[in-house]
Amino acid sequence: MKRRDFVRGAAMAGMVGALPAGLRRWDVRSTGHLLVPMDDTQDDHLKAYGVTFRMLQRGGQGEWLLNHRGGSFLLPADATTVRDAALAGVRVEPVSDADVAGIKAGMAGGNADAIPLEKVPRVAVYVPPDAPPWDDAVTMALRYAGIDFATVWDAEVMGDGLRSIDWLHLHHEDFTGQCSKFYLTYANAPWLQEMVRTQVAMAQKLGFPNVPAAKRAVAQRIRAFVERGGFLFAMCTATETLDLALASAHVDIAASFADGTPMDPDASSKMDWSQALAFQDARLEMSPTVSEFSDIDGHQVNTFDRRQPLGSFTLFEFSAKIDPVNTMLVQDHRQVIPDFYGITTSFRRDRLKPGVTVLADEPGAPWVKYIHGERGEGTWTFFGGHDPEDPEHKIGDPPTDLSLHPHSPGYRLILNNVLFPAAKKRELKT
Repeated sequence: MKRRDFVRGAAMAGMVGALPAGLRRWDVRSTGHLLVPMDDTQDDHLKAYGVTFRMLQRGGQGEWLLNHRGGSFLLPADATTVRDAALAGVRVEPVSDADVAGIKAGMAGGNADAIPLEKVPRVAVYVPPDAPPWDDAVTMALRYAGIDFATVWDAEVMGDGLRSIDWLHLHHEDFTGQCSKFYLTYANAPWLQEMVRTQVAMAQKLGFPNVPAAKRAVAQRIRAFVERGGFLFAMCTATETLDLALASAHVDIAASFADGTPMDPDASSKMDWSQALAFQDARLEMSPTVSEFSDIDGHQVNTFDRRQPLGSFTLFEFSAKIDPVNTMLVQDHRQVIPDFYGITTSFRRDRLKPGVTVLADEPGAPWVKYIHGERGEGTWTFFGGHDPEDPEHKIGDPPTDLSLHPHSPGYRLILNNVLFPAAKKRELKT
């Protein structure tokens, strides 16, 4: 990533007078830095990411202190950042140059490191136009934290809409083109009928014979986005179905209600897993009435005989100095996190490609929760489940109010991914 010039806040002395009264005791001219603690002393972990993001948006630069006080941030102590943190309810601590030197000296002897944050990521969410704004955990996290993002869908992906994007999140889309296999169960539901109309109209607009064909082409464009250096983050259904769409380039894996032809009975043996990002050797779900796609998902929440109970997953510990990328992705104030369902809740270990990095798993279980890998010049990260603070989320449930969960460790993992592209790339040590 290219460096940007460090930009100091203009006319700091004049700006101090505009601060809220309670902050005027801090002289930003002498303080120099702000430490944003991310341990249990933090008042709002999620909005802390927004404060950091907006600092980068203004042209500033900071540091991510990996494994120091829960993955804290070191930001310039300009008056705008101080005021922003105060208005967001985010705890910050003024630190001098000497304080920073002491912090880094302490970090040098342990499993910690300081990673420069130097570029504001251009963020986009792949989301259908009829999706409610509260129906996706990432969208809710971005809005709550105050992180700007664009929205894209099939037309933008098939055009040039991803050329100006650094980081892309996949809304819980079904890239097999089967509307999450809700078609038969919810055939009379107005929301599903509208979803089908929207998907069919878009496929026709793009010149495809059916929705599965359109989604497969969209999946291929998303893979190309990664290959040329993009950062991809996906949750729930989008993780599994993206790879299924990619691996099924030459085989029909969609039920007849989606494309007018039955699924190939030998589809599982005809998949080309070299085209996929994360998974291999999966067996496809053949029933059109079961809202599952394959045996990639370890929990099979929508089946009666295969459904697995929820437990907890544990974040892996990585070397901050040797493996900063994976370390960034697991920064948190909790290592053990309660699990939560999604149509795709988890990923079977024996379905992962060689080279996939496991970031979190349920110890002793045959599945993992959180994985990461590279493709071409870019990276992808998959996180199983739908909503970290709604473990049994069902269709029609009310939206999660993140103001009630400002310390959510599960939502922190989402926001780690948003800031990940802001970090300065460096050669890994050997």
